[in-house]
Amino acid sequence: MQNALAGAAAILVGMAALSLLEAAIPLRARGSAGRAHLGPNLALTALSLALNALLNGAILLALAQLERAGIGVLGALGLPPLAQTAAAVLALDFSGYLAHVALHRVPRFWRFHRVHHADPAVDVTTSLRQHPGEGLIRGAFAALCALPLGASPGAFAAYRALSALCALLEHANLRLPARLDGALSLVFTWPNLHKVHHARDARLTDSNYGNVVSWWDRLFGSFRPARLAAGVRYGLDGSDAPAQQTAAGLLALPFRQGAFASGPERARG
Repeated sequence: MQNALAGAAAILVGMAALSLLEAAIPLRARGSAGRAHLGPNLALTALSLALNALLNGAILLALAQLERAGIGVLGALGLPPLAQTAAAVLALDFSGYLAHVALHRVPRFWRFHRVHHADPAVDVTTSLRQHPGEGLIRGAFAALCALPLGASPGAFAAYRALSALCALLEHANLRLPARLDGALSLVFTWPNLHKVHHARDARLTDSNYGNVVSWWDRLFGSFRPARLAAGVRYGLDGSDAPAQQTAAGLLALPFRQGAFASGPERARG
């Protein structure tokens, strides 16, 4: 429990620090939508932190038992500890990529993920603006990867911390020099590579699924360059009504008529 509280506190401190940077060097000016989304986003962030603490705790307990029993693919390979950790982190990041693709392509998953995409003003508070249903789906993918691998609890905890850091950075409303932005996107998904993913245009929404590294998108043809982020419109058509952008409205959004839409129409609400 103490570790979970410490992790949640670190994320909130990171969000506060990045908010100060957003005020100093914003990619886009904060408009009325940027002010209005703060309360609902923080409410969903609190739910996400609580759910992730429970899911991560359960997975860590299971991994500790597997480690004591010597069960797992990585252990059977006889890799050095550092190589095992690196392999586990990359495998977990790939599972996160697959989970994100599934959240877009499986209609019953998309109905939950659309809560995240419905934010009309992307900034650091968007990072954990997730429906609990999405949290359960992502947690299931993480468990289905980590448990058969027999990832060490330390490797799993390291990946989850890295994943949270990248989530904050890739959503932060920060303006960086184009060359630096392009250089960072050669390896990582932040700061603006992920902004392309938040476009209302489905051709861009269905791209840049990666969380930590951008390699999976490059490998599987879902990569779009970070320079496109400057011209995108954030959000989902049909989800801009003030009543839908409250915490209660966002929690109910997956169950509205049309929530199971797929294909290009999906990204238009």
